[in-house]
Amino acid sequence: QVQLTESGGGLVQAGGSLSLSCAASGRSFRSAMFSTYTMGWFRQAPGKEREFVAAISWTGSSTDYATSVKGRFTISRDNAKNTVYLQMNSLKPEETAGYFCAADLNPRSTILVVTSYDYGAWGQGTQVTVSS
Repeated sequence: QVQLTESGGGLVQAGGSLSLSCAASGRSFRSAMFSTYTMGWFRQAPGKEREFVAAISWTGSSTDYATSVKGRFTISRDNAKNTVYLQMNSLKPEETAGYFCAADLNPRSTILVVTSYDYGAWGQGTQVTVSS
């Protein structure tokens, strides 16, 4: 079973940048498995539903973003390191939330899924706080 661990959250002023990382591991997890998973980032603010932020295909050749973050956020992955990243620029106070990475456990999927129920593994999240 794959375990996902996010890092890189913190406090930043509006207009600033943060880079999040999500590393995959697990007792029965094999490195080759990570490279077959579509990976996504979601966020959830207090009292709000979890929302899609970005996704990247298992090959890394395709990406998708929520409209609100296009042009400011960049998702990438390093399959050799079993890690997916989210570079966030020009952050806004309303983007204060817990940020979660997730894995679509359907190997070599040809669809970039953007709904949370399509992802079978989740990290514990990392808090991002943007001050005004």
